[in-house]
Amino acid sequence: MVVSVGIDVSKDKHDCFIVSSEGEVLADAFIIPNTMDGFHYLLQRIRHCTAPQDKIKVGLEATGHYSYNLLGFLLDNGLTTYVLNPLRTNLYRKSLSLRKTKTDRVDARTIASMLLSDAGLKPYTDTAYHNEELKSLTRYRFDKVKERAKLKSSIARLVCILFPELEKLVPSLHIASVYALLEAFPGPNRLPIPI
Repeated sequence: MVVSVGIDVSKDKHDCFIVSSEGEVLADAFIIPNTMDGFHYLLQRIRHCTAPQDKIKVGLEATGHYSYNLLGFLLDNGLTTYVLNPLRTNLYRKSLSLRKTKTDRVDARTIASMLLSDAGLKPYTDTAYHNEELKSLTRYRFDKVKERAKLKSSIARLVCILFPELEKLVPSLHIASVYALLEAFPGPNRLPIPI
């Protein structure tokens, strides 16, 4: 038997729903806090609803950093986990009903149902985790490079105003020796020798 666990992730709490491949609701919508105790409670509920031979699928929407801790916990405990695109989940939910029902409980149920019906889903892997980490580090580096460029531009502008002769005397304003010189002597009138 396949057991599907749908989790609607949010900042402080997660709505969960557990259903079997036969359509039997094993655990109606319940809420866990976004804490380690909440994660352990979820694992306990999953184990209580399943037998050792059952195949367990856990699904949650990609919600940025809100799901990282839970995702790591699920993977560490050997659960096959799927991270779903929220747009895909939304379209699936709309295909099930004409009514506009959008709540966290409905989303948890939709995610569980989607896991049972869609064979095209791929489980989240360590490679995907590392790709996410790499993307995050790349964004961080890009922000730092941009910040450094702004600071260099600001230094060049100030040197042009306070010490215009300096640019003609050095190969580049942005080397350690020039920064040390500017720190010690912030203007031409502060130099111990005339220029």
